[in-house]
Amino acid sequence: MDRNWPRFVQDLLDRFTGPLHFRFLLQPAMAIFFGIRDGIRDARRGKPAYFWEVIRDPAQREELLRSGLRSVLKILILAVILDAIYQIIALHWFYIGEDLLVAIALALLPYFIIRGPANRITKWRASHSHQHRYGSSR
Repeated sequence: MDRNWPRFVQDLLDRFTGPLHFRFLLQPAMAIFFGIRDGIRDARRGKPAYFWEVIRDPAQREELLRSGLRSVLKILILAVILDAIYQIIALHWFYIGEDLLVAIALALLPYFIIRGPANRITKWRASHSHQHRYGSSR
């Protein structure tokens, strides 16, 4: 791995300017869209913020992770396929580790990062709207 490290880093950096570089904007945007959608849905159902619930509730962790993965599975598969195409075009080879790392960074991380804040913002807005509509309880 030590002698592959410089190649690995260079391959990752080259993706920003190489063929299919648009996916570095499109895929996180799609993941963020689905994260916001699911965060709003969680808030309307009275569920806590997603990330903290995954950490805090070991009994529900597997189901929560499965639910989140189902929500971004299409985006994740698209990220894997697009990076595989990129590698074949630009590198003339396929490195599964690089492919999975890029797919996770472009699809999973943005989704899981935004879902909880979308939930909290939705709850805050609903609470704030309710206070203005019916007057403050102070």
